[in-house]
Amino acid sequence: MFRGTSAITLDSKNRITVPTKYREELFADCQGKMVCTVDIQHPCLLLYPLPEWEEIELKLCSLSSMNPQERLLQQVLLGNASDCEIDKSGRLLINGPLRLHANLEKSVMLVGQLKKFEIWSENAWQAQMQKGISQIQSGEIELTDRLLDLSL
Repeated sequence: MFRGTSAITLDSKNRITVPTKYREELFADCQGKMVCTVDIQHPCLLLYPLPEWEEIELKLCSLSSMNPQERLLQQVLLGNASDCEIDKSGRLLINGPLRLHANLEKSVMLVGQLKKFEIWSENAWQAQMQKGISQIQSGEIELTDRLLDLSL
């Protein structure tokens, strides 16, 4: 399970370095093979270990390409999916279209989200956190029964 936020850098060759604390698990679970795609709700990227992505692909395969909404989701997620592999130095290449979607520049945030990571520009991540905390504190976010049952 991946958790926490790591401030990392996009280097001049458009690679990020995966923090050491995740590498052993990623090499053990998927030999460093990952899939990166766009997030359809936020200006960030989703980075999955290959076995987790394969489960998503199975779900996407069950959608109908004859249904316009389902086909659009397949096109966006699969069309932007990029196979990537962590090298021996822990680096991972982020391709051009993905970098553009997330407006990635030098300062990047890698955010653990249990079975996947999100990759954000530092500025977008800070704005997202400020907005989220503000919405929760002001009561703008309606608490569902599941959230009300969550004890922290």
